[in-house]
Amino acid sequence: MVRWFLFIIIILFIDFYAFQSVKTITKHKIVYVIYWLVSIAVLVNVIYSVNSIGESRGLSQQVMLSFGLLILTISPKIIALVVLFGEDVFRVFKSLFNYFSTTSTAGFFPDRRAFVSKVALGLAAIPFSSVLYGIVKGKYNYQVIKHTLFFDDLPSAFDGYKVTHLSDIHSGSFDNAEKIAYGIDLINEQESDVILFTGDIVNNTADEMTPWIPYFKKLKAKDGKFSVLGNHDYGEYVRWKSAEEKEQNFQAIKDIHPKIGFNLLLNDSVYLEKENEKIALVGVENWGTRFKKAGDLNRASLKINKEDFKILMSHDPSHWEQEVKTHDQHFHLTLSGHTHGMQFGIEIPGVKWSPIQYIYKHWAGVYKEFGKYINVNRGFGFLAFPGRIGIWPEITVITLKKK
Repeated sequence: MVRWFLFIIIILFIDFYAFQSVKTITKHKIVYVIYWLVSIAVLVNVIYSVNSIGESRGLSQQVMLSFGLLILTISPKIIALVVLFGEDVFRVFKSLFNYFSTTSTAGFFPDRRAFVSKVALGLAAIPFSSVLYGIVKGKYNYQVIKHTLFFDDLPSAFDGYKVTHLSDIHSGSFDNAEKIAYGIDLINEQESDVILFTGDIVNNTADEMTPWIPYFKKLKAKDGKFSVLGNHDYGEYVRWKSAEEKEQNFQAIKDIHPKIGFNLLLNDSVYLEKENEKIALVGVENWGTRFKKAGDLNRASLKINKEDFKILMSHDPSHWEQEVKTHDQHFHLTLSGHTHGMQFGIEIPGVKWSPIQYIYKHWAGVYKEFGKYINVNRGFGFLAFPGRIGIWPEITVITLKKK
């Protein structure tokens, strides 16, 4: 209750402060009424939606949409607030000057300037349009990102081997079948040797994936498709009526993978063979510093040899940081996801930034330490915020090369 009270106070404070710019440039009361009706409606909708999470079994599309509308309306107001606050600092100093100046004929406290309010609203249009684009277009703005990685001990038969890495489908968030079909076609166009999926096929419940099974069944790869589980696949974020109901959902989620042609690796491994040579493909259950720790590297490696070339699938990149990169088994390449790049950031030549980097050391793209690589996929889907801004949905194609 206290948290809700503080949340409401903060939102209303931002609304009130930003409203000053509207008051400065117009005196039409109908504009004032519309401003406050929209602001209050968005706030009430968020409160109602969040309180209904238990009934809707997690983050439903309604909840995500309400959160998106809040971000859409509050982000420009924060920009306006910053500009107006800067002007208020100036007004305070100006008023002090007027008070102590014997020659000043100006009023004690200067009025807000219409020009500054117009600048505030103009700048506020930038985050508004960015968030709006992210919700309408950005969440399906699929990017094919290609990497070529070199290894001294890659078996010669696998020189030039193409791996498509997918992660974080989050099927419960999808709302556009045409865009999903386009994404599937884009994956198949890569004509990779193998497709590897690193978890979070749903948001919470198995039935979220049901309408999308026909789409993902169409994924093709020469040497097969393999997958692991992510933290959302365990049903940890739902209030289940019983342990049995939770277990039934978990089993149903595991059953999805063979239905779409994926071999689910649960702390297990297989060999990919080519021209009498082989590489080991290892898959662990979710292991994260902040989330469920079901992954077991030792158990997953029982069937393989220490000298094998290994690709590891592990959903959470914190696993690589905490265990994988210093493990006795030399995992040449680890594939992860989980972070989504926070679905918000800046990636332009020379600049790579997202708030998620203050939580995860490895959050997007390829990293190399101790002669081992990790690729963190930015995710195919989206969660919570129903959009993406600057961090686009990703299809990774990694080509293995012998040094």
